[in-house]
Amino acid sequence: MTQQPPMIDSRLKRTPSDSRMDRRSTERRLSENRDLSDSERREAYRKGLYQSHLPDLPPIKGFHVCWLTTTNPKDSIQARLRLGYQLIKTGEIPGFDYANVKTGEYQGYIGINEMLAAKLPLELYESYMTISHHEQPLEEEASIVENVLKEAEKTHGFIGSVTLEGGTAQLGKGPAAPRFADEFGEA
Repeated sequence: MTQQPPMIDSRLKRTPSDSRMDRRSTERRLSENRDLSDSERREAYRKGLYQSHLPDLPPIKGFHVCWLTTTNPKDSIQARLRLGYQLIKTGEIPGFDYANVKTGEYQGYIGINEMLAAKLPLELYESYMTISHHEQPLEEEASIVENVLKEAEKTHGFIGSVTLEGGTAQLGKGPAAPRFADEFGEA
C-alpha cells in the first residue's frame, strides 16, 4: 500500500504568476472618465422603473391586470377592493398554480411574496387612469395659470404686465383624454 503525501494548502504553492493580477494594473486611472454615458443612464432608468421579479400576468378579456402589494398601509388591499379591484384566484389563470397562496387571509389567490394578482374592470380602469393621468394634471396646469394671473392682478400693473403666450396660455386646456387600454386589458 502506497502512502499519500501529506495535504498542503494549495495557497502556499502559488507563485506570483498563479495569483491574481496586481490590483493597480486593473484599476482605472484617476484621469479616466467615470461618468455614465447617456445611453447607460437611460438603461439604468429603464431598469429602475420596471420590476422583473414578478411574472407578467396574461391579459383577461374585459379587465386590466396588475400586482398589488400587501405591505403598503396607505394603499391597502382592502382599499383597492373597495375601488373595484378583484383578487385573481389560482384557477383563473392557467399555469399559475405554483403561485397559489397556501395559508392566511389570501389563501387560494395568486400571490408571490407580498404581492397579489388582481384585476379591475376596464371601464373602471379607464376612468381611474383618466382622472390620474389626464384630469388631475390639467387641473394642476390651470391652477398654475390662475396663480400667475392672481399675482399679476395684485401688482395692478405697477411692476409690469403679464401676457400669457404660447404653451403657457394652453395650460389647463389639454386635448381630449386618451384611451389607456384596449378591449383585452392591455395598457
